[in-house]
Amino acid sequence: MMKSIVILIVLSLCIGTGAWLFFIRAVKRGDFDDVEGPKYRMLDDDEAPPVPEKSHRGDNYEK
Repeated sequence: MMKSIVILIVLSLCIGTGAWLFFIRAVKRGDFDDVEGPKYRMLDDDEAPPVPEKSHRGDNYEK
């Protein structure tokens, strides 16, 4: 029984260390820099409205 407890403790320490290293890697890559920004970025109106183009024959749309 003592042997299985030691194995479980070592296994849990390895899994915990792996999760911690994965988290540190994600932080260094910048995955958690701005979690609120993308949901507000879609509300920004940066594009200009489309301008009607003139035809190649020289016809004007504003008659």
